Amino acid sequence: MPESTKTGRRTGQAREPGRGRRLWPALAAPGFGWLVLLFLVPFYAIAAVAFGTTDPLFNTPLPEWNPYYWQFDTMGDIVSSALSGELRPVFLRTGWYVAVAMALCCLIGYPVAYYVARLAGRRRGLLLALILAPWWINYLMRMLAWVNLLQEDGYVNDTLTALQLVGQPVNWLSGNPLAVILGLTYGYVPFFIVPLYATLDRIDGRLLEASRDLGVGTVRTFLHVTLPLSRQGLLTAAVITALPMFGDYYTNGLLSGSPKTTMVANQIEFYLLNSSEKERGAGLVLILSALLLVLMAYYLVSTHRASRELT
Repeated sequence: MPESTKTGRRTGQAREPGRGRRLWPALAAPGFGWLVLLFLVPFYAIAAVAFGTTDPLFNTPLPEWNPYYWQFDTMGDIVSSALSGELRPVFLRTGWYVAVAMALCCLIGYPVAYYVARLAGRRRGLLLALILAPWWINYLMRMLAWVNLLQEDGYVNDTLTALQLVGQPVNWLSGNPLAVILGLTYGYVPFFIVPLYATLDRIDGRLLEASRDLGVGTVRTFLHVTLPLSRQGLLTAAVITALPMFGDYYTNGLLSGSPKTTMVANQIEFYLLNSSEKERGAGLVLILSALLLVLMAYYLVSTHRASRELT
């Protein structure tokens, strides 16, 4: 083969990575600009309101767009209230509700994801369609359906009364924490199942067969093989599920509407829509975003460590 042809091929192979380095940033530029426009700009506007001032005449917030003139007094008050003041029970309650709902999502979602990924066979497509079916219906409509079910004359109370599990109808929709937790679980369990299913489906079946061939029982195979290999999928599912739960205010507002079950997102909604202290609502948005950023950072670090261990 002529030397020039070999040189040309080597040159072409060397140029290809350079073209890729220019091509992919160019393709990503529109999406990056879209994220900047619809995330960073509104987020900066929230910060401008949180660290701004208030019009003394009309008692409306005056955003401060120059960070040099930001005032941190209101934010300091909100942080103090969240740590040891009136907002502390709201933050603790939110964390408790999300933790219990996440535990229920795990108890419900893991067996479902495992069955669909490993045992469903030809029914896999149908079961996946049923899991994704709730996403075809608006979340608000699904919660309104729960309102009808949980009313004093709804099917839930009729069933419990018929089975003589309760003496009289339970008032689910007036400050009952269980109704809020069940609503969160019902609303977000598909977010938990789908990424976990993807992880379980990628586990090499030969590893499970090898474990059984070595005399390890089904339970020990699950505990020592399947569960460790699905750990990253569990973490992904937990993050994807927990993040929107922390910002949820529809579920609590529809299924309870009581101050006894107020979550952080409900407090933000109150300050931004029903109060003149909008700067406090903006400050709560920043605090909640910071807490969620910690969770996301932990997820990214764990994912990076897992990818390094695999390589």
